[in-house]
Amino acid sequence: MKVGVDLDKCTGHGICESIADEVFEVQDDGTLVIHGADRPEADRGRMQQAVTQCPAAALRLSG
Repeated sequence: MKVGVDLDKCTGHGICESIADEVFEVQDDGTLVIHGADRPEADRGRMQQAVTQCPAAALRLSG
């Protein structure tokens, strides 16, 4: 599974970072960096939570 972000939609709230800080990092300028976008199946629950909690609907899962 792969997690991705639409940077045009992302507003840098950081909710995803609070859910999985080893994957999501909001930079000082508010942009989001994803570390290790290819995630193991064991992470699906947390990644789905990050996607559904994103207030800007900027995150997506594939695979």
